[in-house]
This record gives sequence, structure tokens and C-alpha cells, in this order.
Amino acid sequence: MAETQREIERKYDVEADATLPDLTGVAGVADVVDKGVVELDAVYHDTTDQLLLSDSITLRRRTGGDDEGWHLKLPVSLAQGVRDEIRAPLSKTVPPELSGLVRSRVRDAPLVPVMRLLTARDLRHLCDGKGTLLAELSIDRVRAERLTEGGGTIEWAEIEVELADGADPALLDQIEKKLKKLGVERSSSASKLAKAQAGTALGGTRQRRADGELKPAKAKKGKADEQYVVIQLKDPAVRSAPVTAADHVLAYVRTQRDALVALDPDVRRDLPDSVHQMRVATRRMRSAFRSYRKILDRAVTDPIGDELKWLAGELGVDRDQEVLAARLTKRVDAVPGTLLLGPVRGRLQIWGVARAGDSRTRTVAALEGKRYVQLLDSVDALLAAPPLRRAATASPAKVLPKAVRKDYARLADRIEKALALAPGEQRDVAMHEARKAAKRTRYAGEAARPALGKPAKRFAKRMKAVQQVLGDHQDSVVAREELRNLAIQAHAAGETAFTWGLLYGQEEASAAERENELPGVWHRASRPKLRSALGG
Repeated sequence: MAETQREIERKYDVEADATLPDLTGVAGVADVVDKGVVELDAVYHDTTDQLLLSDSITLRRRTGGDDEGWHLKLPVSLAQGVRDEIRAPLSKTVPPELSGLVRSRVRDAPLVPVMRLLTARDLRHLCDGKGTLLAELSIDRVRAERLTEGGGTIEWAEIEVELADGADPALLDQIEKKLKKLGVERSSSASKLAKAQAGTALGGTRQRRADGELKPAKAKKGKADEQYVVIQLKDPAVRSAPVTAADHVLAYVRTQRDALVALDPDVRRDLPDSVHQMRVATRRMRSAFRSYRKILDRAVTDPIGDELKWLAGELGVDRDQEVLAARLTKRVDAVPGTLLLGPVRGRLQIWGVARAGDSRTRTVAALEGKRYVQLLDSVDALLAAPPLRRAATASPAKVLPKAVRKDYARLADRIEKALALAPGEQRDVAMHEARKAAKRTRYAGEAARPALGKPAKRFAKRMKAVQQVLGDHQDSVVAREELRNLAIQAHAAGETAFTWGLLYGQEEASAAERENELPGVWHRASRPKLRSALGG
């Protein structure tokens, strides 16, 4: 069973014959306990083209020390030296619970041994006056042996300071200040593996995703005799500022792709808000494809958009359950005790656990499937060679506002239809359709923001306000349906359904409030100056 530990550490380059400095008195360090020398043997695994290392991720099988086993380190903040270390017991092959956490990076590429590090760790414990561990200080003498083609070895020494659980991170700053006075500088390598790779002359790492400057290539014929351009990319390491309309749209798509990849392990670990953020990334990318069809050929983007819709749907089961459970729990908590009749909390808890288990299983199954990997690969392929249409090379100030205003027109039509209907099921459906249009219009504005600046920011903010009113209304519609089901279950079990009916009525009132609020919010969002300021 894997366990997670937040790791906060810093590394410093020192000479091979260096000794550990005396840090007694630094930021509350009252005692330095010599823990002796520990021999560590770590074999690092990666793909042959170093896909993990290119994302500052390390996966190793280590023996020796009190934490031997498999260690996967995922970056949280590289600048601050913060990583999450997920550990699993020793085994001959990479544990499935760890290989799953890197699947969005490596896809179907095998993980193979790439480097062996033999470390003699001279370890000290830095403790306060009560003997509480504050940090571990060590000088590591490392010999690295490259296990892939070409071989190569390198040896070096480094000081490593790792903060203890619950200790003040300011301690690391104080220790670094002391080390600098002694002439010791922070290592330029984020990890031992990165230093070993550079030292054994591997020639750097290759990134899977080609993210470079656009170069127009030979034009091809598209639908309705439209021209579109399949572009080639320069060296991924060379990325220039966006210039054309296509540059900006592709930069936005790339950001969402990166979010999908980075959030994958968070979703698998069931971290807070991770499912929601991953779902948002899928929707933003799909909206960009739909809003900017004059830039990216839909013959290529529509199939990807369909797959993004599928993924959002799979994630939505988990996310929707999370939102609904939180909403109903909040409602129940607000009910006075005199009106909370029957085993309401118990029934709600049983309902929540059962639904959450089913949705969680479905989410993980989607991420484990081939369809998901094929989706990621297809997005990578699009970014590597985007099918650009005629408008792609035009100025973003000319093309992007037109796309945003087109989405706005669709939203305005749906809002008008919804407001013209009487309260009831038909209006509920119409407001839900307007909500989806508001979300797409907002995302179109957000994608255009880097090019259009503050006008796009203000526009997107107003669209978000509309989306939130419509979204809360839809949440109330869904909540009422579930409250009705819970009332039926309670009645069938011989329980009073009074409280469930009370909650249903509260949700009806909430929906009515949102319907009354919508005209005012829409009036502010539909002011002509918001759209005219976009230019174009």
C-alpha cells in the first residue's frame, strides 16, 4: 500500500573532502545528533527518452536506510524544494500504484532502469531543546552509474537538508544563510538523478510534447475549398512569444493539455478539488476548439472534442456527486433540530458513501483505459502539427474578438429564450442550455485575454457572473430531484419524509431567487461597451 509524505529539502554542492558544519544555535537548533553513515543503493527508473525527468519526476527502488522501498517524487514547488514522495514496499517490478501515477507522462512507454546511485550518507539530526527533530542534515558522497546505452559514471558530494514533518520552513532559510557564509552554494540540480544524467553526458532529455514556434508549411485543401496549413515546429526548447491568432489559441490549448497531464496523479490520489480542475481543463480545451473553428480545422478538432466530452463526463460523475453531497449536507446542517425529523443524517451519509464509491471507481477506470491515453496522444499530435486554417496567421486583434462575439450572440439568444418562459421544467432546461453557452463564452474570453488584455478580462468576468447564477440554478434542479428520491426512500422505509420535503422547498426557493437575479446580472454582462472594447 502506497503512502505519501511531503518532502521539503535543499541540496548544496560541496567538495569531495567537505565536512558537515556545526549548526548548533541556528534558528532554535539546540542539539546535533550523529546518526552515523548509512549506505544507500538506488536504481532509478524512467522511459528511455527520459519523460519523467523532463517533468522533474523521479522514480527509484532503494535499499538501505529506514525507508527502503519504491519512491516516486512528484514536484509541488521546485523553487522551494517541495515534493510529494509516494512510497511503496520493495518489489522486483514497479508497483502498479506508482506506475499509474505517471501514466499521463509516459503513456504506454515501459519504465526501465536508467541510473544506479550508490550513496554513503553521513547523517545528523538537528533537534530543539526538547529533543524534537527539526531537520535531517547529511553529507552525501554519491557514485552514479548510467545503466542505459553508452554507460558512464560520475562521483560528487553534496549537503542535503530535509525539513522534519511539522517543522518551520524558515529553518531552511536560516541554515542556508549559515552555509552561504561558509561559501556553500545551493545546487543547480533539482535532484541527484538530474545531476547524474548531466554528469554522465546523456545529452539532456527529450520532451514528448513539441511546444515551439510556428512555421507555416505547404497549404492543403480543406472542406469547402478552405485553405488550412499544417505547421511544423522548431526546437521545443525555443519558444517565442505568441504573435498570430493561432499562436494564442494553441498556447491556451497547450496550457489545458499540461493541466490534464499534471492533474492526473492528483485525481488518482483523490486530492481535494483535483477532479474539478481536471474537468475544467477538458472543458476549456473543448471550448477553444469550438470557439476558434476559423483557426483550427474542425475536421481534426471535432473528434478530439468528442473524446474530451467523454472524459469530462466520466470525471463529472465524481465531481457532480461531490458538489451535490456538499450542497445537501450544508442544507441539513442548517435545519433547526426541532425540524430535523427521522434519521436524516444517517440516510444522507449512507447515500453519500454509496454514490461516492461508485463515482470514484468510474473515474479511476477511465484514467486506466486505452481511450484516455489515446486522447492525450491525439492532443500532443495536434500541438506538434496543428491544422491551421486561413485565419490562423492573421492578427489576434482581428480574429479573436469576432469569435468571442459569435459565442456571445449564441448566449444572448439562449438567455432571451429562457427568460421568456414561465417558471417550470421548460425554463429549467432552457436555463441549463444557457449555462453551457455562458461557460463557452467565458472560456473564449479567457483564451483571448493574453492578446486582448483588460477588455477580455472584464468580458470574461461578466460571463462568469452569468454562468454562476445559471450554475447555481442548475445545481438546485439536480438537488431537488435527489431530495425527491431520498424522500421516497424514507417513506418506503417507514420514516417521516417531512425534512426532505422541507429541504425540497428550500431548493425551490433558491431556484426562484436565481431566476429573479438573472435579468440584472445579464443586463450588466450584455452592455455593448463590453463587446466593443474587445476591438476587431
